[in-house]
Amino acid sequence: MDTPAVAPAQPRALRAPAAAGNEAAMRRAAQDFEAQAFAMLLQPVFATVDFSRSRYGGGAAEAQWQPMLVDAYAGAATRAGAGLGLADLVLREMHRLRAAASTPPNTGEPTP
Repeated sequence: MDTPAVAPAQPRALRAPAAAGNEAAMRRAAQDFEAQAFAMLLQPVFATVDFSRSRYGGGAAEAQWQPMLVDAYAGAATRAGAGLGLADLVLREMHRLRAAASTPPNTGEPTP
């Protein structure tokens, strides 16, 4: 029995942090980004598995649920700290951008 081809994972929309000053929302957004990137890297690994030899025998239903399983694995790995390590870098960049947006531009004129 041939295993049906699995459609490549489509990037999903990431939610923006609720408030600019909310550290927890910013961390969550950074972790969501890392989980999505990790899932995109895991997808080809699962595409090469022969599911006809698995416990449930593969099939169309298993192929339909596979992208959600890959997303769940990536999310769990990211939350456990075993992801790619991107969340900290993204969070640092978010802080830098927030600080740059809150600083008034320097026009070269003295302030009164």
